[in-house]
Amino acid sequence: MFKHVLTLIRGRAHAADEAFGERHALPILAQQIRDGARGVEAARKAVAVAIARNHLEKENAERLSARIADLETRAVAALEKGREDLAREAATSIACLETELQNARQVQAEFSSGIERLKHAVRQSEMRLGALRRGERLAIARDRTQRLTRDVPDHESATLADAEATLARLEKRQREAELMSDALTDLQGDQDPTAIVEKLAQAGCGRPLVTTGEEVLQRLRSKTSQTH
Repeated sequence: MFKHVLTLIRGRAHAADEAFGERHALPILAQQIRDGARGVEAARKAVAVAIARNHLEKENAERLSARIADLETRAVAALEKGREDLAREAATSIACLETELQNARQVQAEFSSGIERLKHAVRQSEMRLGALRRGERLAIARDRTQRLTRDVPDHESATLADAEATLARLEKRQREAELMSDALTDLQGDQDPTAIVEKLAQAGCGRPLVTTGEEVLQRLRSKTSQTH
C-alpha cells in the first residue's frame, strides 16, 4: 500500500511538473535561449583567447628562429677565426634554442588545430541559437494569436460577424449609388445639345469649336500678304 502511495505521489508530481512547464513554456524557453546565448558568447571569447595565444607562440617561434640564425652566423665567424671555444658555447646555446623552438612550434600547431575545431563548434552553436530565436518569435506570435482567438467571447465574435455583414451591405449600396450617378451623367450628356455639338465638331462635321494654333498662323500670314 505504502509503495503504491509513493508511486501515486511521484506520478502526480511529474504531472504537475509537466503542466507547469506547459503553462510557462515561453518564459522558460526565453531563459534557456538567454543561457545558450551566454554560452555562445563565452565560446567566442575562448576562441579569441586561443587565437591571441597562437599569435604569441608564432611570434615567439619567429624570435627563436632569428636568435638561432644570428648565433649560427657568429659561431661560423668564431670557427673561421680559430675560436673553437666560442663556437662550442654558441653551439650549446643553439641546441637549447632549437629545443625551445621545437616546443613552441608544437604548441602553435596544437593551437591551430584546436582553434579550427573551436571555430566550427561556435559556428554550429550560433546557427542553432539563431534557429531557436526564430522559433521563439514564431511561438510568441502563435501564442498571441491563440490567446486572442480563445479570449474573444462568443457574443463578441457574433458582433464582429454582424459588423462585417453591415459593412458589406454598405459598400454594396455605395457602389450602386456610384454606378447610378455615372449612368445619369452619361444620359444627361447624351441629351445635352452642347455635348452633341462637341461630338459632331470632333468628328469633323461643321466648323471646329476650338481654334488651333495652325489656324491662327494662317490668319496672320494672310494679313501679312495683304499689307504687302
